[in-house]
Amino acid sequence: MEYTDLEYFIAIAEHHNLTRAAEALYVSQPTLTKYLHKLEKELGGKVFRRNGYQYDLTFLGQRYLDYARRVLALDQDWKKELSDMRSYYNGELNIALPPMRSTSLIPQLLPAFHEKHPGVCINFFEYGHSIQDKLISDTNLDFAILSNWQEHPKLNYELLCREEILLVLPVGHPLAQKAVTKKECHYPWLDLSLFADTPFILHFPDQNTGRSAQRLFDQYGIQPPVPYRTRNNQTCIQLASQNLGVTIAPEGYVRYAAPFWPVEVFSVGNPILQNDLVIAYRKNSYLSTYAQSFISLSKNICAPLF
Repeated sequence: MEYTDLEYFIAIAEHHNLTRAAEALYVSQPTLTKYLHKLEKELGGKVFRRNGYQYDLTFLGQRYLDYARRVLALDQDWKKELSDMRSYYNGELNIALPPMRSTSLIPQLLPAFHEKHPGVCINFFEYGHSIQDKLISDTNLDFAILSNWQEHPKLNYELLCREEILLVLPVGHPLAQKAVTKKECHYPWLDLSLFADTPFILHFPDQNTGRSAQRLFDQYGIQPPVPYRTRNNQTCIQLASQNLGVTIAPEGYVRYAAPFWPVEVFSVGNPILQNDLVIAYRKNSYLSTYAQSFISLSKNICAPLF
């Protein structure tokens, strides 16, 4: 059994189609057809149910897929450990994270890491959704940076920091003077019920920040007008700075955007809402010395930022 054969099988299983799998692998379709015929002859059974151009796994195929992924994961672990033994300073990390987290976090983390491990190449894979699923299925990924995740039994999670969900107002907004000081809040606190008729710039309801905003509205029994929606935190903050409304945004994004688009920020909610920012990696996978170093540095650098 060759590792390439396992990659062929996984590609067909993930794409459910020979043509798309061949394109992803940069091989010809006849190559995959020949490989499948050989595999099913060796296993003594069908690994896919064919329905036209659709290829769906049989029970035998599903079990083979599980083992194929485990074998490739072990191979990746061995390569990482071997690289680790050969050199402490050289290597590669593959990290998945949301695009906006990349913008706000990576410039904070990389200088310290590069100083300690100048020979390590880091590839950042920016995904808008399903990052946790990609970490589980893609053995090339070392870990992922996540917020508002659903805990998965195949992953370990380490807390980087806890950030507050903030109310963002344009500078000079008349309701800003209503803010009060609360000892449990890092920022002046505002009663969100004061904003029942104020236009909000929000994320869509299927996004984490959009859901956080709706929880706050439900808590206060209000449903303010929402003339603008976007999937981009920086756009929300920029529009708020231009007095087109107010917005709700995670603390990390606000800190990054504030130097470019002046705004005023306030704690809201009772209790206040918070996000946990974590770094996740597969259980029982090998973490190189420099991967462990990246996690440690991330914790040390992220915590004081919030």
